[in-house]
Amino acid sequence: MDAQFAVDMFRDSLWKALIIVMPVLAAGTLIGLLIGLFQALTQIQEQTIAIVLKIIVMVLVLAYLMPWMTELMVEHSVNVYEAIPGIIPEE
Repeated sequence: MDAQFAVDMFRDSLWKALIIVMPVLAAGTLIGLLIGLFQALTQIQEQTIAIVLKIIVMVLVLAYLMPWMTELMVEHSVNVYEAIPGIIPEE
């Protein structure tokens, strides 16, 4: 196994992880922004509202996108396992 192969596999793994996590983080950020704007306009400064709503929205997004996320993770795992014979040196 050469170093470039390991770097490529690591980079691909990080990229897949970023793609999988991004929709949930984007939903949490958007809800946080909207709740912050609402709280600023109404002068309601209750932090529990923001935290609870963020958690609810993020769990709903996670539940909705779980099949897609699982498909990406399985595809990546299969690619890694299929690459194993290529990295084992022949004797």
